Amino acid sequence: MSSLAIYTLKHLIKRAVSDDLDDSPDLPTPGDDNLEDSNPVENEIFSSWALFILIFLLMSALWASYFLQQRRIKAIHETVLSIFCGMIVGLIIRLAPGHYVQDAVKFNPGYFFNILLPPIILNSGYELHQANFFRNIGSILTFAIPGTFISSLVVGIIVYIWTKLGLDNVNLEFVDALAVGATLSATDPVTILSIFNAYKVDPKLYTIIFGESLLNDAISIVMFETCQKFHGQPVRFSSFFEGIGLFLMTFTISTIIGIFIGVLVALILKHSHIRRYPQIETCLVLLFAYQSYFFSNGAHMSGIVSLLFCGITLKHYAYYNMSRRTQIATKYVFQLLAQLSENFIFIYLGLSLFTEVELVFKPLLIIVAFISICVARWSAVFPLSRFLNFVYRARLEKYSGIVNSPGGLGLSVPDEISHSYQMMIFWAGLRGAVGVALAMGFKGEAKWTLLATVLVVVVLTVILFGGTTASMLEILGIKIGCVDESAESDDEFDIEAPRLSHLPPQTMGSRRFAKSPKINPFKDNIASSTNSSVNNLLDADSDPNIGAEADDEVEGAFASDVDEMLDVPASSRNSYANANNDRGVLGAILSAEEHAKWFTRFDEEVLKPVLLDTLPNTQNGNSNNPNGMRRD
Repeated sequence: MSSLAIYTLKHLIKRAVSDDLDDSPDLPTPGDDNLEDSNPVENEIFSSWALFILIFLLMSALWASYFLQQRRIKAIHETVLSIFCGMIVGLIIRLAPGHYVQDAVKFNPGYFFNILLPPIILNSGYELHQANFFRNIGSILTFAIPGTFISSLVVGIIVYIWTKLGLDNVNLEFVDALAVGATLSATDPVTILSIFNAYKVDPKLYTIIFGESLLNDAISIVMFETCQKFHGQPVRFSSFFEGIGLFLMTFTISTIIGIFIGVLVALILKHSHIRRYPQIETCLVLLFAYQSYFFSNGAHMSGIVSLLFCGITLKHYAYYNMSRRTQIATKYVFQLLAQLSENFIFIYLGLSLFTEVELVFKPLLIIVAFISICVARWSAVFPLSRFLNFVYRARLEKYSGIVNSPGGLGLSVPDEISHSYQMMIFWAGLRGAVGVALAMGFKGEAKWTLLATVLVVVVLTVILFGGTTASMLEILGIKIGCVDESAESDDEFDIEAPRLSHLPPQTMGSRRFAKSPKINPFKDNIASSTNSSVNNLLDADSDPNIGAEADDEVEGAFASDVDEMLDVPASSRNSYANANNDRGVLGAILSAEEHAKWFTRFDEEVLKPVLLDTLPNTQNGNSNNPNGMRRD
């Protein structure tokens, strides 16, 4: 290692002193025509240094995450630090002599789409809380499909009008402006969702933002590719319907591909004895999932949609045909790959600001683009939220007739999506690396200007919106500390508490109650505003002591370590569970699960007996510990 460093340093010094010396030829770069004739030892040296820098940054990001969690620092997130570290190192590489390392660490859309993105999508589908996801599927699809169309259209129109003013000497056709809108409509709220996990935000809000981001990326990619197909062609009125038809076809076929491969894996695991070889079984599950992504992309469909629904299908069916070792291994491997990819992507974005030498920055265009995404997000979130609230009330009136009726129960119905939730959904509109990767595919003279604009806007949204998420939770009074009792859990995944494990239960309990009170207006605000609108929906026959009993139970020996770390009040921790369990007849009427019973019956009576080796035990909402499952 030292000899390699000395050898590289010698070449760098020679190059810095004199570029004209015959004994210090220019080092080759990946774009040189004589790259094949260059010294392979030199190529290996600089490739090693590029990988060393990237891995060092990745290790730094993980250590920063550990430090922030240990110190309970929530005002800043590790992704923001990753971007800043990438920017600093990218600037150093840009100023250093030589170009080989700089070219080696450039943002490569092929690496992003084929290596970094699939683990994130697969883990998202595999770890998806399916009950919450399908319970809020209406809101998710509304924000993901019409919301993305509205956002793309608004951004495209604003950017198109700005370019026609001629202030930045950037000329775009309307189709190209729509492609910019599609690029800047790809959300990536990784930072916000991580903070939501730490604060235990209401699972409903978490699921809506999470589900929208999953489908939003796929829709943005399909829209961008559709716009690129019309590049340089005259736009007719029929082109609009042609684009919609192409989008629907792509989305539908991609979904079918993902579900088909997931079902195929379930059948293979059921009718084979591969569970006797967990290592091979784990590898095959991972490779089958990746095959859905690459096959769909190769067929000009959406690999993201296929991989997402493949992951959901694998967890719903194939998971229960796996050996217990494979169940644990797939969860660990998928989570591991996803975390590495997420941190690496943000480092990649920071590096790209300085390693992409062809970028052309237009400050006015960047400001206009940033303002346009805020306007577009507002135009998509708030009108669609009002529409969802209207449909929610109309459905209640249709199915129950108890609202605004002479003999009604006089119950006040809360909004499906409250104003504070609408603001948080608006704030969660961070742009991510998907937009940057799509921007690499821009065509025309303005390619590098648009790429620079998208890159800067993405970094700004992550820093500004992601860095202020904790403050927004406090300002908006968003409910935190919610314990979703239907969430899945595994004994092997329980977080250990080594510092408390040696203490007897009485000591742990007294330690919890002996804590000195702390002044925290954030907590007080949350505790005092615990869902008054939901309380109006409680059934008249419900036991008023249920909430108190739950509080006593949580305050006892069963309080989680995470709750203690965050110092969350018990009233907030249990509000979500109580609201779900005690809403009475009105809650049953409004529950999406009541209207999807036909699919539940079909799944339980037809699909699972065919696809599963042994039906899982789904009591208490926990389907992760199947009883009677064949294990080898």
